[in-house]
Amino acid sequence: MDKHSSKKSKDINRTTQNQYTADQIVVLEGLEPVRKRPAMYIGSTSILGVHHCITEIIDNSVDEALAGFAKNIWIIIRKDNSVTVIDDGRGIPLDVIPKYKASALEIVMTKLHAGGKFDSRSYKVSGGLHGVGASVVNALSQWMRVEVVRDGKTYYQEYEKGSPKTSVEQVKKETNKPGSLPSAFLPKISSGTRSSFFLDKEIFKEGITCQFDIVRKQVKERAYLVSSLYFHMYDERDDREEHFYFEGGIASLVEAYNRNKQTLHPPIFICKKDDLVEIQAAIQYNDGFSENVESFVNVINTIEGGSHLTGFRMALTRSINDYAKKIGAVKNGEESIIGEDTREGLTAVVYVKMPSQNLQFEGQTKTKLGNTEIQPLTQSIVNEALDVYFEEHPQDARKIIEKAFLASKARLAAKAAKDAIIRKGALEGASLPGKLADCQSRDPSESEIYIVEGDSAGGSAKQGRDRKFQAILPLRGKILNTERARLDRILEFTEIKDLVIALGMGIAESLNPEKLRYHRIIIMTDADVDGEHIRTLLLTFLYRHLPYVIQKGHLYIAQPPLFKIQSGKEIKYAYSESEKVLILKSMQNLKAVPSIQRYKGLGEMNPEQLWETTMNPQNRLLKHVTIEDATYANEVFSMLMGDEVLPRKRFIQTHAKSANLDL
Repeated sequence: MDKHSSKKSKDINRTTQNQYTADQIVVLEGLEPVRKRPAMYIGSTSILGVHHCITEIIDNSVDEALAGFAKNIWIIIRKDNSVTVIDDGRGIPLDVIPKYKASALEIVMTKLHAGGKFDSRSYKVSGGLHGVGASVVNALSQWMRVEVVRDGKTYYQEYEKGSPKTSVEQVKKETNKPGSLPSAFLPKISSGTRSSFFLDKEIFKEGITCQFDIVRKQVKERAYLVSSLYFHMYDERDDREEHFYFEGGIASLVEAYNRNKQTLHPPIFICKKDDLVEIQAAIQYNDGFSENVESFVNVINTIEGGSHLTGFRMALTRSINDYAKKIGAVKNGEESIIGEDTREGLTAVVYVKMPSQNLQFEGQTKTKLGNTEIQPLTQSIVNEALDVYFEEHPQDARKIIEKAFLASKARLAAKAAKDAIIRKGALEGASLPGKLADCQSRDPSESEIYIVEGDSAGGSAKQGRDRKFQAILPLRGKILNTERARLDRILEFTEIKDLVIALGMGIAESLNPEKLRYHRIIIMTDADVDGEHIRTLLLTFLYRHLPYVIQKGHLYIAQPPLFKIQSGKEIKYAYSESEKVLILKSMQNLKAVPSIQRYKGLGEMNPEQLWETTMNPQNRLLKHVTIEDATYANEVFSMLMGDEVLPRKRFIQTHAKSANLDL
């Protein structure tokens, strides 16, 4: 090709690229958009997305209960990790929709934005919003089978990655097809829906193995919220089963959250409804320092809050201030109690029921309520109810006000202490701790900091590290138990102060996550009882005061080897007892008897060994710290690190046999 032809060809290609024509428009049909961009519909394709899919199908059955039809819901986790959800409601309609020339069942399962929740005659209150829940799960499943029992007959349809494999057919007899395998846990129902699905491993690359305890929490929440509804959970993988039925509502849920804490008063229950909206709230203070507030809309846990939670908090602050002024606890000119003060030791649940067709959530994952009209309504109802309660229960009101005043004084003291301890820009990194061996990189995404127990291990870590991206902060001894301390006392503790300064993002109201200096924070302690205790104290501080590093996946725990096994010049490291056994078996044919050294402290390793076994990214093992269930984590920290001895004693007695101690 000559130069002229080549230039002409390039000009044609450039012209073609610059043109935007109808030929370049791609239309994704049916459920293709879901498989193309699954995270848009379920939030994540991690294990969180797996649990979200299960919840979507459960909530379809819960909606039947909210509509007044279903009385029981069964959830069965099969041995192959498929899931079956059954209800005894009306059953999905089967008649043909003329417009589509297909069964209503097929339309509901294969079309986005199709369902009964857009029509208030079918579902006045429901967890579903966009009508995409069942169809999205179908699209993301390798196979799915839905059986509908109506008028004494059972019908079914099967799907593969969202597409129908069969027409809607009547079940004549039991088959061995996926999803229809017999189970000892399958109930006989006279009407209702059975949905079985096996999620697609091509979509959920981290695995589809759901965790029973996470599904259990979601189910238990719904049992509290929907009174007189029985939940039956079975796990065929380990023959586990649990059943839930509550009549106490969200007041019982609040009591459950405060089970291991010293409470100041009985739960305050608020409920008011009109033709369209029902607002419920339950409030109970404990003598702790942390806040635990959950919010729900139509049994959906709005983990990011929204207008209902904002209205509740505004009402709580106003009612406490108004009553404090009324009884003379706050005089004119004095500083009022602010919202932050009313949240210390607060346990509460805010629950809104409203027509599903009026709901405005942020995204299909339904994590934040967006209806602006709900904020003033919630604020007015809670404000009025609390004013009445405080008048009728003055002793409880005074306890709550005293709690808020103590929090206010502690807040002001903590602010003064923080300003005195780490002023002059120390939090921004202007004056890093002297014992911190910082890394050369200033890019947080490639930088990591090892929080190391003891000066000896800290010295080895400093010598063995890669200075380009690894920083070392040695800690001397055990830090303060921050579960039992206020911020002013916490910041007086040198080791914690140094850690806060080293991380660089501040604390409390000065917290700025964008200034975090390391995106991998690695706790490295000895493999003994003291090391475990120090690790627990660090986890408690980070969970209570810097939860961002856990929520965003920045926290890790180093896994140093337990054994050094040497035969001649050959050296191998074992990170567990089982690995030690395997290594010793592999050395059986050697003439020399292997020597085994049990590492009890990081300081027993020289810098080269510490680098090779625990700090080298090519070889090391790191345990990633995450929070799957924040409420459960809150209960565990309160139980293990709080003031109440009896719950901790019961926990130790229950789990004593599973402990592996090397004293």
